[in-house]
Amino acid sequence: MNDAGHTQEPMAYQTVAQPVEVPLQAKSDEVLITLVQQGEPGAFRVLVERHQERIRNLIYSIFHEPEIVDDLSQEVFIKAYEALPNFRFQSSFYTWLYRIAVNKSRDELRKRKVRRWFSLQTLLDSSDKDLSSKIAVEPRDNELQELVAAGLQSLPDKYRIAITLKDIDGLSYEEIAEIMECEIGTVKSRLSRARAMLRRVLEPLVKERA
Repeated sequence: MNDAGHTQEPMAYQTVAQPVEVPLQAKSDEVLITLVQQGEPGAFRVLVERHQERIRNLIYSIFHEPEIVDDLSQEVFIKAYEALPNFRFQSSFYTWLYRIAVNKSRDELRKRKVRRWFSLQTLLDSSDKDLSSKIAVEPRDNELQELVAAGLQSLPDKYRIAITLKDIDGLSYEEIAEIMECEIGTVKSRLSRARAMLRRVLEPLVKERA
């Protein structure tokens, strides 16, 4: 009661809303990248979990060798982690990550060409007896998926990567151009050439299968 004899109302205390902590898994790639750049240890792990399946699928689509997927995808994310402090947000993270994966795949393909040349040279230098023991014949597989894989493997690297990014991963011409660091017209030209080459390769295989 106050001096005037009136009953004083109790003071109402306003509750201050506490900020709700958004889990890392719910944050956008851009926010996670910023957190990585600020030293947040768990942010990069979320980026890996979010994108690793697409990167693994890309690598498998290029090589069709399950045994290489783990090692090469790990190299991709190690390279991404090392380069992330310099990420400038001029492209989407997954496009940037795809470019790293494509470049790593190209490096591996180049290494294989060197190894293949040395292997061929070894065969040429071998005697007929040694030669017969070094040639292995792969067992035939009549599954259509294997035929397509064989056809893709026969394409030159730049055509194989272009058709993989477009027809398997479903990326846009703009994204592929950014990843492969070329003009959109070049992407379209490579895709047209790749599809024609793949068609020529697959036709006799399909006929043989029938």
